[in-house]
Amino acid sequence: MAAILTVARFCEPSSELRIETTWYRRTALEDLLHVRPEKVHTDRLYTGLDELLPHKETIEKHLKGRLGQLFDLDYELLLYDVTSTYFEGQCKRNPQAKRGYSRDKRPDCLQVCIALVVTTDGMPLGYEVFDGNRHDSTTVEEIVTTMENKHGKANRVWVLDRGMVSESNLAFVREREGCYIVGTPKASLRKFEAELVAKKDWDQVEAGVEVKLVPSPGGEETFILARSAERREKERAIHDRFLQRMENGLQKLQTAMESGRLHDETTAHRRLGRLQGKNSRAAKAFDVKIERPADKTTNVQSGKASSPNENVQDKRKKNPRLQITWRRNESWAEWARISEGCYLLRSNLNDTDAKTLWKHYIQLTEAEWAFRITKDELVLRPIWHHKEDRVQAHIWVCFLAFAMWKTLTRLDARQWLGRRTQEPAG
Repeated sequence: MAAILTVARFCEPSSELRIETTWYRRTALEDLLHVRPEKVHTDRLYTGLDELLPHKETIEKHLKGRLGQLFDLDYELLLYDVTSTYFEGQCKRNPQAKRGYSRDKRPDCLQVCIALVVTTDGMPLGYEVFDGNRHDSTTVEEIVTTMENKHGKANRVWVLDRGMVSESNLAFVREREGCYIVGTPKASLRKFEAELVAKKDWDQVEAGVEVKLVPSPGGEETFILARSAERREKERAIHDRFLQRMENGLQKLQTAMESGRLHDETTAHRRLGRLQGKNSRAAKAFDVKIERPADKTTNVQSGKASSPNENVQDKRKKNPRLQITWRRNESWAEWARISEGCYLLRSNLNDTDAKTLWKHYIQLTEAEWAFRITKDELVLRPIWHHKEDRVQAHIWVCFLAFAMWKTLTRLDARQWLGRRTQEPAG
């Protein structure tokens, strides 16, 4: 049943009912596995899920050894990333199903978070499932400890995205004599403005990408500045789009004030806040002021209290209309020009050059591709199971199917390379 569930997830992801009624009968698995079609039904498939889950740790260790024999994998550099997958239904019997930051753009659905560890070749080493509202940075200590308990400490180098970076996490890895290469928040670039502007010491790692090594003052860490021409164009286009949206929004506010439709100062500030929230990339690009010009003809300016019988229309006539003014923030524009396309990495591998550190970090895309394959090709999302164990088993089968995917991909590449080397010259 485990083999049938995994192969079905790999070949044609669908429900257990579809495996029973349609899929299995159209395959050659009866000849390969010697299981008659009448033996493949939903009760046995669900039981197979339930029986498979308790062997997760044992099978993970077996896969690590088997894949290591087949492909001579390097387990010293590990890539770690977190994603989420959502449910259809209320999932009342699954305490891990909670609302949180949805990578699938489905904040309306309950979800769980999945933390995946892969090698630099993208081979899966292990995974854990967390509550749907768990922040990425809180999972690092648990994952590092779990992987060390399963596979030993060795001299592991952890490659982490910036969403998992915290000083406590990095201190935890250092205490365990581990190494790391991590991304940093964009705001951290401010500390290296002088190094970004300087034209010397930049090394090209590939077309359009340059890196620079900047040792930390204490010598415990090394910072790697990187800038990409392609990324610069992308960020510049994003900034231009948000700037245009901000300007259009400010002009609409101005029109509403001039026409008298927007006369309440509190409401105006709220609308400005919403506009800045929707265009956060350019929220600080404009210095905006909303004010009501002084008018000496009003009762307030003359020192007289407003009459309780004075209606709202009269007050509007006496109070001058709101005005909004804005101007470009030149310091923001200058920093945007300098920092577009740039990002910062940090590592405690102080004896390694910037090119190598950057290439190791870029391999984090292997973990991102693993999530894309499991979600889109192996249909990890959405999850229709509601019981916690069944959800865990569903994710486990998707993990096994992904291991099959990567194994066949590597074997196929090896065969293709073998045929190429045997071809006669010319």
